[in-house]
Amino acid sequence: MQLTFLGTGGGAPSLQRNVTAIAFTHSPRGDTWLFDCGEGTQLQYMRSPLKPGRMNKIFITHLHGDHIFGLPGLLTSRSMGGITEPLTIYGPEGIKRFVDTALSLSGSYTDYPLEIVEIEAGPVLDDGEFRVSAWPLVHPLPCFGYRIEQHDKPGFLDAARLKEEGVPRGPWYQQLKAGERVTLEDGRVINGADYLGPATRGKTLAIFGDTAPTPTALQLAANVDLMVHEATLEAALQVKANGRGHSTTLQAAQVAKEAGAKRLIATHFSSRYLPRDMPRLLEECRSIFPDTELASDLAVFTL
Repeated sequence: MQLTFLGTGGGAPSLQRNVTAIAFTHSPRGDTWLFDCGEGTQLQYMRSPLKPGRMNKIFITHLHGDHIFGLPGLLTSRSMGGITEPLTIYGPEGIKRFVDTALSLSGSYTDYPLEIVEIEAGPVLDDGEFRVSAWPLVHPLPCFGYRIEQHDKPGFLDAARLKEEGVPRGPWYQQLKAGERVTLEDGRVINGADYLGPATRGKTLAIFGDTAPTPTALQLAANVDLMVHEATLEAALQVKANGRGHSTTLQAAQVAKEAGAKRLIATHFSSRYLPRDMPRLLEECRSIFPDTELASDLAVFTL
């Protein structure tokens, strides 16, 4: 599993950063979910190894332009590229009207099934491999953070032991791998759970939208393997950041520490910060939470 940061800036693009978009790749064949889609995201996609045809879900945190203005272009280009795989967009109330209006007024359309789901706080989806939930944040517009929880993977089936005990191979092996009970032709009942090794714990990930400090953050990010949080401004500008519904470097790091996160990736930096400023911002974060990294455009992080 990997995160590719297609844009790491907040508010407006700069020569150093595109605005927010994060791709979560979670399968060997490259299946990808996109979190937010700021202006220019499709260009960043072209600069990355990601394949638009493998993107099948988009999660929007909120409706500010630096998080959604890339949607119309990405959706129509995906169609023009001959991609016919379905795509689902999840986001706050209003996301459907935004997409429908942009496509309608521009005479655009998609040649693939497009579903738009307007969400509220709580469970968003469970596809059998991942469970996604939305958590309300503090921002001028309704805004969510997403918690992604991978289901635990069953342990390996002890095929050698089954063979020793005279259990023949057959289609029932799939049921045994799932920990189910199987009745053989000779009448024996085999419990798959008795032949499985230890389960592998699934990964957990928290991706925050824009937010001022909120107690909800500790639940959203509780004990996650990786946490992505905005750090729009430096610590000295806390009043300005919080007044606009944003967080500072120190506040992002404090959430990671108190939530028990294992790693923090800070992103969504103001365009006032140049490359020479980034070591200072990283130092501020690490003074609270040492396992911090700063995202940069097209950087890839492995879970």
